[in-house]
Amino acid sequence: MKLFFSFLLLTLIGTAVNAQSKTGKIDSTKKVMTVDASCGQCNFGLKDKGCSLAVRMDGKAYFVDGTSIDDHGDPHSHDGFCEAIRKADVQGEVVNNRFKVTYFKLLPQPAKKD
Repeated sequence: MKLFFSFLLLTLIGTAVNAQSKTGKIDSTKKVMTVDASCGQCNFGLKDKGCSLAVRMDGKAYFVDGTSIDDHGDPHSHDGFCEAIRKADVQGEVVNNRFKVTYFKLLPQPAKKD
């Protein structure tokens, strides 16, 4: 039983670490941009069915292809994409009004001031 709980704990820790993981590798020939990332429907006013990851660059929001809203933790947690607008470092390009991401790294939330 102890072994089972140890395995379960390690699985949960691995899942949490992976939820903040990077998508893709940085291409040193392209610029890394820091953008707003969030749920396109909940926070950026985009229209689609369900919740989907979007980024906002230069005041315009785009749905993201190449990573999904669920790849970066629970979107409905207090700091998830449906509840908060987060910062992310990205590389990619806009194609057919969608952001085709080749690199996506969710940045840590700034510490809250009391």
